[in-house]
Amino acid sequence: MTLEDVLWLNESDVEALLDFDELLEALAGGFRSMSAGEVLGPARPEIAVPKGFLLSMPAHRPGSLIGVKMVSVFHGNAELSLPGHLALMCLFDPETGATKAVMDGTHITAIRTAGAAAVSAQLLARTDARVLTIVGAGVQGRSHIQLFSRIRPLDEIRVVSLRYEDAETATELDPRARALHSYEEAVRGADIVALCTTSEEPVIQVEWLKPGAHVTSVGYMPPGTELDLQLLDASRIFVETRIAFEQPPAGCIELHGRDPALATELGEVLLGRRPGRLDDAEITVYKAMGHAIEDLVAAEIVYRAALREGHGSRLRQYRSSAASLA
Repeated sequence: MTLEDVLWLNESDVEALLDFDELLEALAGGFRSMSAGEVLGPARPEIAVPKGFLLSMPAHRPGSLIGVKMVSVFHGNAELSLPGHLALMCLFDPETGATKAVMDGTHITAIRTAGAAAVSAQLLARTDARVLTIVGAGVQGRSHIQLFSRIRPLDEIRVVSLRYEDAETATELDPRARALHSYEEAVRGADIVALCTTSEEPVIQVEWLKPGAHVTSVGYMPPGTELDLQLLDASRIFVETRIAFEQPPAGCIELHGRDPALATELGEVLLGRRPGRLDDAEITVYKAMGHAIEDLVAAEIVYRAALREGHGSRLRQYRSSAASLA
């Protein structure tokens, strides 16, 4: 047996091949698998250096390839006109360990994060939710506009950001979107509020929220947080997995020290094991940790589409003359 050539997919390939609707379905399936105990996903190790950090995120479930994402978070990259998050995604054959594909993971990270938040809104927002507020108009804010518009028939999308011009630019993605200057004005009356910032301090206040609002938070800036901790006290908390209650980098700083039993996994709602929204006045909060199963299901969509449509380049693997190398 010889090793197959490795499929290489760049960012343009990934953007062209990652279907949003297929991703939303795959993410829901991934959450079901996690809550069913079918996913292997060890805690992500972190390498921290003075200007940022790098995480390694492996995952596998029955019937899938093995996926490993390496993602770096360097917020100072904005000064270099580079994304603050950069990532590389690798897929391996679970039978032989052979590398099947290597692809850009930056777009995958942005879209799967927004997609997971959108799945939470699809499950937990009120059935009559029509007004979405996006707080933060960077990569994540723009991705949220693209994904959330696919799960609910929205009438209005409000966008607010640290820089008003960024909010204006983000509104070009959807004719229903408009930019606002005031965070409070943007949040009051909104049915769904999506926090997509790199803020180390809370960006909204719990008293701004209407009864029955659904809030999503994908920011990760320990030891700070974009999320008002009083909001967690006044709401029901939903997560991808209760690993989110562990200390960073495995979990979320906002949840560490709280009782994991008080939270509900999205997969538990999807499997019918625990309820989602209980009534129209309840405030629900989805706090994202980000799990490697999300990267794996996204990368498998890209990989299958690449094989089907002939995208990507082939990289020849090294073939050792030795029978085995440790």
